[in-house]
Amino acid sequence: MILIVAEHSGGKLSKSTLEMVTAARGSGREGPVTLLVLGQGVAEVANEAARYVDQVLVGDTAALAQYNAELWAAATTQIAQEGEAHTVIIGGSRSGREYAPRVAVRLDAPYLEDAISLTSEGAGLQAQRYTYLARVTETVRAEGPVVVVTAKPGSFAPAEPLATPGEQYDVDLTLPTSRVTVTGRSVEKSSRVALTEADVIVTGGRGVGNPENFGKYVEGLADSIGAGVGATRAVVDAGWRPYAEQVGQTGKTVQPKAYIALGVSGAVQHLSGMGKSRYIVAINKDAEAPIFKVADYGIVGDINEIVPALIAASKA
Repeated sequence: MILIVAEHSGGKLSKSTLEMVTAARGSGREGPVTLLVLGQGVAEVANEAARYVDQVLVGDTAALAQYNAELWAAATTQIAQEGEAHTVIIGGSRSGREYAPRVAVRLDAPYLEDAISLTSEGAGLQAQRYTYLARVTETVRAEGPVVVVTAKPGSFAPAEPLATPGEQYDVDLTLPTSRVTVTGRSVEKSSRVALTEADVIVTGGRGVGNPENFGKYVEGLADSIGAGVGATRAVVDAGWRPYAEQVGQTGKTVQPKAYIALGVSGAVQHLSGMGKSRYIVAINKDAEAPIFKVADYGIVGDINEIVPALIAASKA
């Protein structure tokens, strides 16, 4: 069995989960692809998940109402052992990277982190991942009764639904008493589509000029076409935008249908986070900017003149 731990929010399956399904299908590993859905009140998520995999295991309990690394690790380990999973795939999100190593330790299993590809290699599992600031693609191999993997978000195409939905089964979980008590939780809400879920992303770099221009041009264009908003590391480091919007080696990896880069030079660290976008559109006044080497469409010119015209055209 290939066991995938579903990531979900607001009653919806995340895009990263569908990417993990693609990774599992293409790995060449034998056995049913199984999604484990953890949380409370997750019936809708489980129903959606059944469209993509052979079977869905549902751990619906009040103890899992909020994410907790200890409990997620315990639940995943229990199901992996009971189902005799030979491969466990967990999302490479911040929470996934937190509890995945715990699962590997509990299962006494090798751990492959931030995989961008998965293939069977004899009795083992082979993965590729970025290293040396994404300048090098490293190939690593693990062999054992079970292997734990985290899949780098944005590295695989989202899976397509199956012709016949998979079966759903409720599971009884034996969870430890958590040593951590959550006393409060705040969620930053936005009407704008989440960066990792967006089909179109507008990203701004230092070439935008200043925070005011970022809001006027990057957010303005994104809002006019219903896109997500991204930023380069330089912009985030300068304090213009929050880290949650950072795209690149030390930020999020995205794979939208269209990626519009405004004033982005195209450093290799940034390209590693968006290079698999279906179409890349670059607008930059520097004709020698590296971003033009990967762009499908490029405009050499002043953002202050070009972007307002694009916003006006989109509204028209």
